[in-house]
Amino acid sequence: MADKHVDEISGVETTGHEWDGIRELNNPMPRWWVYCFYATIVWAIGYAIAYPSIPMLTDATKGLLGFSSRAEMRAELAGAQAAQADYRERITSSSLEEIIADPQLRQFAVSAGSSAFKVNCAQCHGSGAAGGAGFPNLNDDDWLWGGKPEDIYQTIAHGIRYNSDEETRFSEMPSFTDMLKPEELRATAAYVVSLTGTPSNPTTVEQGRQLFADNCASCHGADAKGNRELGAPDLADAIWLKGEGEQAIIDQMRAPKHGAMPGWRQRLGDTAVKELTVFVHSLGGGE
Repeated sequence: MADKHVDEISGVETTGHEWDGIRELNNPMPRWWVYCFYATIVWAIGYAIAYPSIPMLTDATKGLLGFSSRAEMRAELAGAQAAQADYRERITSSSLEEIIADPQLRQFAVSAGSSAFKVNCAQCHGSGAAGGAGFPNLNDDDWLWGGKPEDIYQTIAHGIRYNSDEETRFSEMPSFTDMLKPEELRATAAYVVSLTGTPSNPTTVEQGRQLFADNCASCHGADAKGNRELGAPDLADAIWLKGEGEQAIIDQMRAPKHGAMPGWRQRLGDTAVKELTVFVHSLGGGE
C-alpha cells in the first residue's frame, strides 16, 4: 500500500506506469461497459457454436444450426427460376410479334435479353451497345441487314460469315486493287466522301461518280444507300463502320475488312435468342 502513488491533482491512484514523467491514472472502466464487453464474448462463443465460423485444415465447422449461405443462395436462385419458368415457356411458344405486343412478356424479354447481352455481346458491341471500331452501334437506325425483329433474330441466331451455321448471313466485298488504278481509287473515295462532306480534291468527284456507278452501285445502290439483302452499308449517312475519311475508304477498297459474328442459337437456345432480339430491338434503332 505504501508503494502506491496517488495523483495529487485528481486524487486517483496511478497504475505504476510512467513515460517521461507522465503517469497513467488507474480509472476503472464503467460497469455498463464491462458488462457489454462480457456480453459480446458470450455472443461470439454462441455464434461460433451455432454457425459455420471456425476454419479447419480442409473445411470449417458446420454449426449446430446447419446454416449455409451457398445453399440459401441456391434455394433463392431455384425460386427465381421457377417464377420465371412461366414467362420463358410463353416466350418459347410465342412469335416475336406476340412477345412485343404483350407488355408484360415484352418487359420480361427485354430484362432477360439485357442480362444475356452483357454476358455474351458486350465484349464486341460495348456494355451500352454503342459499338466501336468495326463493331456496329445497335442504338441507331443504321442496319446492315435490317432492323425489323425478324431481321435482328436472323442475325443473332445464325451470325454473320459464321461458317459453322449453314443459314449464316454471308457477303464479301472484293478488293479493287487489280480493277482500279490508284488515282481511280482516290477519285471513287472522293465521290463517296462528297455524299456527306467535302473531299480533298473536289475536281475528281465526277470521275469518281462514274467509277462508283460502274464498280460499286451493284451492291451499294445507285444512290449509295446500301443493300440490306447483301449487307452492303449505306455510304450516304455519315455513319462509318470500318473507318472514316478518304484514306480509310481507299484502304477498305484495297484490302476489305470482313467482320464475323457467331450464331448464338446453337449456344444459347432459341428462347434466349428471342429475348436478345427483343432487347436489341428496344434500344431505339429497331424498326
